[in-house]
This record gives sequence, C-alpha cells and structure tokens, in this order.
Amino acid sequence: MPSAEWKARRAARVALDKRAGDLVVLDVQRVSSVTDYFLICSGQSRTHLQTITDAIRSELKGEGVQPRHAEGVAESGWVLLDYGDVLMHVFLEDTRAYYALERLWGDAPTLPLDGV
Repeated sequence: MPSAEWKARRAARVALDKRAGDLVVLDVQRVSSVTDYFLICSGQSRTHLQTITDAIRSELKGEGVQPRHAEGVAESGWVLLDYGDVLMHVFLEDTRAYYALERLWGDAPTLPLDGV
C-alpha cells in the first residue's frame, strides 16, 4: 500500500496537471488525529472541480488506491476525497475562502512539492 506522502504527492501532481490553483499540501500529522495530510486546491468552475477530482480518483485507482469516502459534488463548490491518511479538498475559489482550511490548520507545516 502506498504511503500517505506518496498519495498526497501523486494527487498533487495530477491536480497541477489539470491546472488546479493555489495547491497546498498540509502535513497535519502532529496537529490532527484524523489524517496525515490535507491536499487543498481550487478550480475555476464546477466543471474544472469535476475534472480535477476525476483525474485524482483515476490516477490513484490505477495504483490500486480507492477513496474510503467521497463527499460533495462539483455543483456545491467543494468536493472531499477521503483516502484515510490523506484528505483531498477541491474547492471553488469563493467556497475555499469561506471555509479557510489553511487558517484553521495554520500550525501545520506544508509539504514541499518541488519536482512534483
């Protein structure tokens, strides 16, 4: 089974390939008992959100990794893919600003994504 960091990095690369905006991966291992990493990114439209989430799911499925749970739909402005040790949040920009997950988890360091 791939590591949490591997899943976060692979999903980040795929999301960036689909032109996700403002992508950040927070390492929440020391501040959360729920998960190890949060991937947070933005899409420009509902269609873009769907494209990003479909690409992440497809890429990880190709590696034998299935989400435990998925919540939300592109029409709501927020899709959550729960891979257990990695939670992936794909937002419309306005919805992301409203929930401000980066501020809520501001104590968490970011995972460097050089060369992703």
